[in-house]
Amino acid sequence: MTAAQAPKAADKKRMAQVGFKAAVKIMEGWGCTGADMQRILRMPRSTFQKYKANPDTISMDDDQLERLSYIANIHSSLRIIFDNQENVQGFMSMENKNAYFEGQTPLSIISSGKFADLYEVFCRVDALRSGQWG
Repeated sequence: MTAAQAPKAADKKRMAQVGFKAAVKIMEGWGCTGADMQRILRMPRSTFQKYKANPDTISMDDDQLERLSYIANIHSSLRIIFDNQENVQGFMSMENKNAYFEGQTPLSIISSGKFADLYEVFCRVDALRSGQWG
């Protein structure tokens, strides 16, 4: 990516504000606790609370912005896969017997806070959306 293609600071701030608000709403629907969200977003409790109370103060690095993107894309895939809101929100809390999950819930895996776990869950859900899981 060239310097001309890189998002401007104001654009990144706006992406962070909108993305953070959306990600919190999505994760609340999944049944995440505040501590889960903080680990998933790689964010200290005080910062998380500050951003929730005053989104104008938000400042996120590229890793955190990418985490917001994966959360939004998981949610988008779930909306394509399922016709009803109960499954869209409930899937992440459902025990999954597929090879990667091995009886865990997708939410328990991403709650580790590891970027690789969030990425792998996204890949599995996206594959399900594409009909490639099986």
